[in-house]
Amino acid sequence: MAVHLLISVLIISLASFTYASDPAPLQDFCVAVKDAEAKVFVNGKICKDPNMVSANDFFFPGLNVPGNTSNPLGSKVTPVNVNQLPGLNTLGISLVRIDYAPYGLNPPHTHPRATEVLVVVEGTLYVGFVTSNPADPNIKNKLFTKTLYPGDVFVFPEGLIHFQFNVGKTNAVVFAGLSSQNPGVITIANAVFGSDPPINIDVLTKAFQVDANVIKYLQGQF
Repeated sequence: MAVHLLISVLIISLASFTYASDPAPLQDFCVAVKDAEAKVFVNGKICKDPNMVSANDFFFPGLNVPGNTSNPLGSKVTPVNVNQLPGLNTLGISLVRIDYAPYGLNPPHTHPRATEVLVVVEGTLYVGFVTSNPADPNIKNKLFTKTLYPGDVFVFPEGLIHFQFNVGKTNAVVFAGLSSQNPGVITIANAVFGSDPPINIDVLTKAFQVDANVIKYLQGQF
């Protein structure tokens, strides 16, 4: 437990020195008001009355508790962003804990508003990210991968598709800092094959150059 807390503090410290993608605060703090209680919709969250702010607005317990990985992917992300910790509002930083069962996967996804720096606490992970489309259409997107062990750190640049896969026979745990109070996440397969309403099959068959039955099967999985 002590190691996990130490690693969390390290990640937060590292991320605080990076350039945050969120606007800089114009006061000491701006504790977020819950969306359901807000009277207006803004880019971010409106501030709670400073006279009503308490220490609990800057506190989140429980990152020492393993996430439940009993799901088809064998992974669980526990986020601590502005929605869980309102004191993060305007501070340009957030945190996640990710648990992986043996051979568990955090599937290809992207954070549209944040760079992610990850440190492995337990286990062995195969991680990687893919570059954006090159200017030359004859050049393929480049894949950067690395196998990580406890104590190793890896960074995923903002907006790029990335993943983590537990290649070990034991559970794995990581903590990661993100350079936004609300990084967002787009899981590629879910977005493409599980949108509501679904993307037109003709679009996907042309994009992936496969038969319509393949697309129908994939949409059925999501």
